[in-house]
Amino acid sequence: MLLPLLISTLLGLSIVIIFVGLSIPSKPSPEQERLQTYGTRPRTLAEMEMAQPFSERVLLPFLRNLSQIATRLTPQRNVAEVEHKLDLAGNPNRWNASDFLGVRVLAAFISGIVVLALLFFSRAPFMQLALFGGISAILGFYLPIFWLNLKIGKRKHEIERALPDALDLLTISVEAGLGFDGAMVKVTQKWDNELSRAFVRAVAEVRLGKLRREALRDMANRADVPDLTNFVAAVIQADQFGVSLARVLRIQSEQMRVRRRQRAEEQAAKAPVKMTFPLVFLIFPSILIVLLGPAGIILFRQGGLAGGR
Repeated sequence: MLLPLLISTLLGLSIVIIFVGLSIPSKPSPEQERLQTYGTRPRTLAEMEMAQPFSERVLLPFLRNLSQIATRLTPQRNVAEVEHKLDLAGNPNRWNASDFLGVRVLAAFISGIVVLALLFFSRAPFMQLALFGGISAILGFYLPIFWLNLKIGKRKHEIERALPDALDLLTISVEAGLGFDGAMVKVTQKWDNELSRAFVRAVAEVRLGKLRREALRDMANRADVPDLTNFVAAVIQADQFGVSLARVLRIQSEQMRVRRRQRAEEQAAKAPVKMTFPLVFLIFPSILIVLLGPAGIILFRQGGLAGGR
């Protein structure tokens, strides 16, 4: 009973991973771009369409059709929650809420069909077909959510780690005479991580006419990292009350370094507790087998010889 459920889980997870890999567009090499640019004969519409990746020609249109159906059947509140989660994950693969709902429906459909086919060829009873087919479809429907939550946690951790160094660079840049927007541009030029990409979007929104405090608030909401939220609140208050921004950045930078050291000490204090399980259930039994195994074999042989006499 557990084997078909395990197979359906692994198949659903592999389907999601394969689909995500196919959805990432492949970049042509520089030689291919030159050949396409300076070709002697202009390509026809059919050739241009066939030159696109398989994911853009087949998978994406099919996904969009599924996403439209799923969006119509999903309440708008759930769609807004999915959109917010995608923002927290950094908008992977540039998906919107409709695309992600299409991915979930596709994963549920494929995992359910695969498990039903396996059980059908193994001549399983109808009740097992219905039970495991439904369970595999449900698992396939929720596996993309699990993947998205992992992406959110990874992005938050990366922003939390990169924030102290970014604050140091912001402080140095502002004290050197740059404006705050220019200092954010310096951060984007120095690093390429989740925090620098968040800064790029905030700077682009400011250049398009959005107020800086609104752009910074939206950036903090899209990250949902407490340290970044506190930093944005301090910058907005300094801007509103006319406090020296360089001084505020200096204080925030010092506090952020203290928090980073405290988090490192907290992780170090948790290490002995985390090591208890592998020590007790994996390492100690191996040591006992190595140390007491030969003695046990000798005692067993001696007992056998004594019994024979």
